Amino acid sequence: MEKSQEIKPFILHILQEVDEEIGKGRLEGITLNVAGNSRLMAIERVTGEDFGILCRLLKNNPYINGLDVRYNLLSDIGACYAAKLLQKQHNLTYLNLMFNDIGPEGGEVIAKALHKDTTLKHLRMTGNKIENKGGMYFAAMLQINSSLEKLDLGDCDLEESTVHLGHMLKENQWLVELHMCKHDIKNGGMKQLCDALYLNRSLRYLDVSCNKITQDGMVCLADVLRSNTTLEVIDLSFNRMENAGAKYLSDTLASHNRTLKALSVVSNNIEGEGLVALSQSMKTNPTLSNIYIWGNKFDEATCVAYSDLIHMGRLKPDNTDVEPFVVDGRVYLAEVSNGLKRHYYWIPGYGAACSQSSNAGFTLVPVGQHL
Repeated sequence: MEKSQEIKPFILHILQEVDEEIGKGRLEGITLNVAGNSRLMAIERVTGEDFGILCRLLKNNPYINGLDVRYNLLSDIGACYAAKLLQKQHNLTYLNLMFNDIGPEGGEVIAKALHKDTTLKHLRMTGNKIENKGGMYFAAMLQINSSLEKLDLGDCDLEESTVHLGHMLKENQWLVELHMCKHDIKNGGMKQLCDALYLNRSLRYLDVSCNKITQDGMVCLADVLRSNTTLEVIDLSFNRMENAGAKYLSDTLASHNRTLKALSVVSNNIEGEGLVALSQSMKTNPTLSNIYIWGNKFDEATCVAYSDLIHMGRLKPDNTDVEPFVVDGRVYLAEVSNGLKRHYYWIPGYGAACSQSSNAGFTLVPVGQHL
């Protein structure tokens, strides 16, 4: 691989490692990891101009299929270089730009570059404050692009983005996974999304965690799930569905839906009645295999219900975030480190970075090999 003296030493070291992999005969499936939050090596964060140099080195390289530059300082300058790379490098299937100080203008140029891209399958824009303006360009792009399968627009300062993204979901029949956490979605926005989901036949993983959806939004979702046959994973963590919302979902899961595999209702202000209803739905629903409930209000009936599911083998210990234990004859639930996306913002410095039980959403709906 061509080198440049202008590029930072730690990036040169990473490029040398890639050269070694190529020298050993590995000619495809290589991801260049230049993450700015690595704790395993001393690094200096990449700026927009640094990224421009790196892109020039990569544009004609057929062996690099993935590029991870999360937690750097690319800004809108780096976004322009990323857009040019997408136009010239036709082997790139994975691009992680999360938390890079990219704003609305940077979001616009990346979205426009994807109008003609036919290879990128997975894009993470997480944490870049592209705001509603940038979000509108992504929504427009998704009505044209037919190759992107996984898009993460979480924590991008999009507010009530469901008007544009909902319209997109009616048109786009290729997107498999969509992350919309921290979009300030309320019940009206959830209804717009659900209206689109009646027509969508490709989306398998929907993440609307960390929003403002209450029981009224769950009425809409429960109704969609009566007829939807594609959604397999839904993340509703950190909303406020409460008992009523949980019961709406449990009724549908018990009697109608047979395609949903995983549901997260973490921290939704659900009490025993709603939690027990969800546990009961698993007894009649053979498909729902993963459920995450920590952060709600457990009573004794809740603890017994989930303990029974685990002990009878209906709920595998790796497929939930609670573990039963007994003190003085009474059953309690303890938290365990399982979930749909425990490593959404970070990757552990040791152990299995892509643990299936900690990141079950990525296992159930695989799009590439990357977090």
